[in-house]
Parts: sequence; structure tokens; C-alpha cells
Amino acid sequence: MRADSGARAVVIEKAYHPLAGTKAPGPLFGNEESAPAESLGGDPWLTVRKLLPDDLAFDFAVNTMAYQPGASLPMVEIHVMEHGLLMLEGGGIYRLDDQWYPVAAGDFIWMGPYCPQWFGALGKTAAKYLIYKDWNRHPMVTR
Repeated sequence: MRADSGARAVVIEKAYHPLAGTKAPGPLFGNEESAPAESLGGDPWLTVRKLLPDDLAFDFAVNTMAYQPGASLPMVEIHVMEHGLLMLEGGGIYRLDDQWYPVAAGDFIWMGPYCPQWFGALGKTAAKYLIYKDWNRHPMVTR
């Protein structure tokens, strides 16, 4: 790879779980800005960019979530799949189960299945993280 200006790369390593009738995806290249920013739940202060195609061949999803100062998830979430997130910009407070953690750019969080989670952006600058989720596969089939 080569970058003519500043760039970041994130590597996600995981075993691929094929799905009958699909072909494993090949290399995929792009940039975040080319993915449309969609407001989450109609909140323009909280946007999501889907970085992978909506294709059953992919057994995971990678998105960025951007929060304007003071924005937060609208509810505590619980998911059946594991997650990993990397704080890219800004900071805030992250709830995992019943614990609260201050987070800032560069921090990484891994969340197990069924872990209650919530995030709120704190400070005067926007916060953004890259989030990985197992996707398109039943969690009990891939274990």
C-alpha cells in the first residue's frame, strides 16, 4: 500500500465462516468518505457509515459511527454477537455492563455477546469510532 498523504490502516483478523451458496469475498478497497453517512434513528447528530457491502458473503460488518458533541446512543444496546471498536476521534463515556469507562482516540474496546453497552460523546469536539461486528451468521453455528 502507498499513501500520498496521512493515512491509517486497521487490520481485523478472524477466521472466515463460509455460508452455503456464497463465494468468499475477495479484496476490497475504498475510503470512508465514499460511504454515505446515514443518521441513526433519524438523529442527524449520530451518523453511521457502512464500510462493507450488504452481501451475505461477508461474515462481519465494519462501520464508523460519528457523534456530534453531546450526542449518544438512544438506548442501552445488547447484541448476540461480539464487537470490537477503535476510537478514532474525540472521546466520551462508554458503558459496558454496569461499568462506565472514559474513552479517547486510540482506545480499543472488545465487547462479548450479550454485554449491555452505551456510548455518549463528551467534550467540544465530535467523537468517532470504527466498529466491527460478527454479521450474517448465527452465533451458535460459527462457534
